[in-house]
Amino acid sequence: MADKQMSASIKLPSEERMRMSIFVNGKKKELEIHPAARLVDILREQLHLTGTKISCGIGRCGACSVIMNGRLVNACLVRAYQANEKEIVTIEGLAEKGLHPIQQAFLEEGGFQCGYCTPGMIMAVKAILDQYPNPTNQQIVDGLSGNLCRCTGYSGIIRAVQKLAEKETSRLDSKC
Repeated sequence: MADKQMSASIKLPSEERMRMSIFVNGKKKELEIHPAARLVDILREQLHLTGTKISCGIGRCGACSVIMNGRLVNACLVRAYQANEKEIVTIEGLAEKGLHPIQQAFLEEGGFQCGYCTPGMIMAVKAILDQYPNPTNQQIVDGLSGNLCRCTGYSGIIRAVQKLAEKETSRLDSKC
């Protein structure tokens, strides 16, 4: 009898849950989730933010890129316990008030075709521009190196970033 009671109180690792607080696109979310759940699955399945795509699942393609506490991360590699109490910005968070300038530049410069990699690319561009308001071509290439696109050949994407950098430079020059 004691063995039955003891085994009933032992939780298997697959049954383990944790309370999680996460700030997604400026809103606090409280979840009860397995500590090893992937952030990409939490965003898509629990929070219904499907703009973050799942592709390779091993951090090589960048389709699942989001910004966590100001840094670009692959959401397929981040576990729930790592995202607890963190600020996450997804593609949906950029477009809350209409198209973000990065999205507009992608449209104008042909920076997407099928659109599957586009959310991750846009998040990568945001991270680049947050770090380097006027990035060099090498900084653009380096910043995009974790994101794969099989449709555009990157020319439109790079033109979009360059266009945004030119606008930023013009804006700063006009203030002087």
